[in-house]
Amino acid sequence: MEKEKGRVTVRKGLRTLGAGHGKTLVCQSVLEMILVLPALLVCIPILLLVTGGFMARDELREGLAPVFTGMGDYIRWNWMPDYPTFENYRRLMFETPQFFVLFWNSVKMTGCILLGQLLMGVPAAWSFAVYRFRFGKAVFTMYVALMLLPFQVMMLSNYLVLDRFHLMNTQWAVILPAVFSTFPVFICYGGFRQIPAAMLESARIDGAGELFIFWKIGIPLGKGGILSAMVLGFLEYWNLMEQPLAFLENKELWPLSLYLPEITWQQAGYAFAASVITLIPSVFVFLMGQDYLEQGIIYAGLKE
Repeated sequence: MEKEKGRVTVRKGLRTLGAGHGKTLVCQSVLEMILVLPALLVCIPILLLVTGGFMARDELREGLAPVFTGMGDYIRWNWMPDYPTFENYRRLMFETPQFFVLFWNSVKMTGCILLGQLLMGVPAAWSFAVYRFRFGKAVFTMYVALMLLPFQVMMLSNYLVLDRFHLMNTQWAVILPAVFSTFPVFICYGGFRQIPAAMLESARIDGAGELFIFWKIGIPLGKGGILSAMVLGFLEYWNLMEQPLAFLENKELWPLSLYLPEITWQQAGYAFAASVITLIPSVFVFLMGQDYLEQGIIYAGLKE
């Protein structure tokens, strides 16, 4: 009898477990279906860019006419072009030298900014994370406060400094303020704080110098925060808008992000093709660094 009761209890437990597992699967499926809709909404603009880049000029003009002429109610858009063509990309690549000038402006400015942040921000983050000095926490708090200030608040002071050093209307007017940004310091600081203090102390006892510890221990163990800061920095500075508009009068010095607003509706094909080309580096960098990006977000959320 006891064995039979035990078997019945086990069967009931298995049924309960199976029912609970089934409910979990149903809830998970419903949640996935709910999340699919926002994902599709996010992908629709990208799909429009890609398809628009392969549309002929007449097809684009016909579909977008209600937007630019005010005639008609809604645009007409084909998810697949009637006659796919590479004409927009060909003309952009071979007949628009301004595009290449601005593209390389973006490459130069973004590259110089990220290199400068590596040289300035990473050592600063290491100092805040490892060393204890008077008013260290107060200074770091000021760093965080400066990070939260929008560009408009600092624009006038930056303008006065840049004008005093005769850097206005040069690409250094955009590069130098970004090099001393506090954001990479904040991200790298979280990564360096995860390094055990006992490990650093052991290295000092073994005779390692501070520079050796920073280069051989700090950089390898804190690379998650460093690379995360670089990925986020690239995504921000590749799409600069306000700083070039405020500090650069010469349009030949503008980055690529300011090229698209200059395109008229008669050149809509250029706009779609240029948008796709502008998007490719950001997507590539994000896909290559998404693992480190997750680590950086985790570090930024950790409390001391």
